[in-house]
Amino acid sequence: MTEAVLDTPAEVTPTPAARPSRLLSAAPWLIAVVTTVAVLVATGTPPVDILRYAAYFAVAVLLPGTLVHRALRGSRGNLPEDLGLGGATGLVLLLAGWALAAATGLQVLLPGWPLLIIALFLAVPRLRRHWRIADPQPLPATWSWAVAVAIALAVLSLAPTWRSTPLPPADASWYQDLGYHLALVREMMRSMPFQVPELAGDTLHYHFLSDADMATAAMITKIDPATVLLRLWLPPIIALTALVAAALARQLAGKWRAGALAGLLAVAGLPLVLGSPIVALGGTSITYFSPSECYQLPLVGLLLAIAADVLRGRPLGWAWALVFPLGVAITGAKSSGLPPVVAGLAAAGIAIVLWHRERLRATLALFGLLLVAMLVGYQAFAGGGAGTLTVQPLSIVYSLLPYRETLGANDLNDGRMPLGIANASASGLVFVAALIGWWLLVQIGRLAGLALLVVGRARRDPAAWLLAGVTVAGLGGMWLFWHPSGSQSYFWIGVLPFATILSIWLLADRAPGPRAVIGGLAAGAVWAVAAPKFAAPAAHSTARAWSRVLLEPVLLTAGVAVVVVAVALVVRRGPGARRALPAALLAAVLGAGFGGFVARMAPHLPHALDGAKSRANPSVTRDEMAAAQWLDKHAGADDVLATNVHCQRSSPKGTCDARAFWVSALTGRRALVESWAYTDQAVAANGVNGLRYYNQPAPYPERYALNERVFAEGDPADVAALRTRYHVRWLFADSRVGPISPRLAQSAVLRHADGPVSIYELVDTPQ
Repeated sequence: MTEAVLDTPAEVTPTPAARPSRLLSAAPWLIAVVTTVAVLVATGTPPVDILRYAAYFAVAVLLPGTLVHRALRGSRGNLPEDLGLGGATGLVLLLAGWALAAATGLQVLLPGWPLLIIALFLAVPRLRRHWRIADPQPLPATWSWAVAVAIALAVLSLAPTWRSTPLPPADASWYQDLGYHLALVREMMRSMPFQVPELAGDTLHYHFLSDADMATAAMITKIDPATVLLRLWLPPIIALTALVAAALARQLAGKWRAGALAGLLAVAGLPLVLGSPIVALGGTSITYFSPSECYQLPLVGLLLAIAADVLRGRPLGWAWALVFPLGVAITGAKSSGLPPVVAGLAAAGIAIVLWHRERLRATLALFGLLLVAMLVGYQAFAGGGAGTLTVQPLSIVYSLLPYRETLGANDLNDGRMPLGIANASASGLVFVAALIGWWLLVQIGRLAGLALLVVGRARRDPAAWLLAGVTVAGLGGMWLFWHPSGSQSYFWIGVLPFATILSIWLLADRAPGPRAVIGGLAAGAVWAVAAPKFAAPAAHSTARAWSRVLLEPVLLTAGVAVVVVAVALVVRRGPGARRALPAALLAAVLGAGFGGFVARMAPHLPHALDGAKSRANPSVTRDEMAAAQWLDKHAGADDVLATNVHCQRSSPKGTCDARAFWVSALTGRRALVESWAYTDQAVAANGVNGLRYYNQPAPYPERYALNERVFAEGDPADVAALRTRYHVRWLFADSRVGPISPRLAQSAVLRHADGPVSIYELVDTPQ
């Protein structure tokens, strides 16, 4: 077999077939849309906002992005893949428009940015051809159903979280990072330079480009930023992720079935669960509580598609213009996003040097561009948490529940060797080794593709080495580094769709035909749904109890697999059956990943259309949220506020978990001192005096002390100092936090009161 055959799969495009009716072709996508709209409306999203956001995403993201992508890389011959890759391109284009607006203060012109691109493709004759697909090569209906069903299921899986996260105002206990991101969205609606919303005056160092994307959407559509973040933003990102993964898999493996399976598992796949009471760390890349993680997925997928072209010797032409902006966008979206890609290119370089030296110059150019983009991105965005990443192998075991409840019960997670390992007995070390082995085993659907470099026909394909390098780098990043909040796990979480694509590529490469694959997928999915469910041991159980709970599902599954394989070999004898066995087993593993996802969400399906509910004993009350929204409507865009809200209400007595964030988030205004847990100073101090970063004292003690005296004592001199020294305009006083001095009325004007909140304005002469 020649190298040309190895590098360019034979079945790159689907076999032409009779086109179904337009209604039949649209049916799976309509199901995904109807599902999304139904869940959004059920959880309190205004229908008019859904329509406005859909129009925005179509006109400002999909249309200009697809036109530009076709102009730079050509059409894929079908609309879904064009829209997926074009949508990822559109995200980058919109970031460019946002950056120009934020740098110049011309945010009012931002709606014209995508229209300018569209107008260019209308006005320039040579560009008009990109409005249509010149050589249509439609994908089979099965492909559309697989990807559309995956999108619908992924959105349905959000329903329980949406129900427990009501839109404001409401009695609610939001996950703290949602408030942090909402404050960043509001900050991204301002002009550069950006500041830490909860610590006015401090320069912001963070990978905030997902928040910039949401801010752009809010500015163009005029939809409440909270509605954008909490409801509308994620479903289109899920759809783009599925479409880009499907397009990338078909590009690499050369088979449309590989693309369909990749799109399915990218957003609706889990590691092996098999009835286990827990899902292994690194379950899915789609996580509601980390917008930055989700946002980088379609961008990385597009970059890998471009990199695969370079590595396979295909000229990029004008598509080179996408490489550097994509690299910077990925770095600014998630600091763990680009390093695995750079590592993957280094691995691909081995294949280039060994077998394809004529492509070395282009590969080095690509590597150099991305390396520079990564360095530039880190200079512009990295800080805080990203700056605390250090080398400490095995520190991620603290994030594994069986370890944390047994050997690691007293771990400090301080960047040193975990105490549970350092002080473990021989049996304890065996437990740790077995736990790591269990984790690797249940992740086999994401790791099996590494075998492609050994047994696959594509072992000399540099693109296979690229994905293998990405997979190994993501795995290594999680297990080799330490981060105070366990964020090293994002190295692995961020590569899950692409590691899965490598496994699917192996399956497509080794499968003798579709029958074994379909049978294996079905068998794995059915077992994942039907497998007996094992209960977790009681809290603070022994390592032996956890070992039994984790081992029993594996042994039961292995026994069932042996019986099924034996029966299959008896029924279908001959060398063909034996050749099909490895492919069938790998397909079963991948099918079990999808079945596990379905099994996990099945109990929630009857309640998928239930409304969002307010919480009893909430962290933030409806009145507090309403007061913050009042201030948002009445304060100046650049006004600074002071507040006595700093700590989560769930903080143990005598401590302060400084991750409240909701005041700056809902008022949309910078706070002199609100919550400081994610500031550079607090994260860098993690472990000082035995305290985690979120329990560290406030930065700038003098400023903090002045802030607290104002609310507790109301001394006019202190109030005047806030106004003259720190330019504070508003006081957001919350009596749920602590007593508010009645003396505040002597030097500030009470403008609004709602429940426990009193809002004062600081003016030169009280009236």
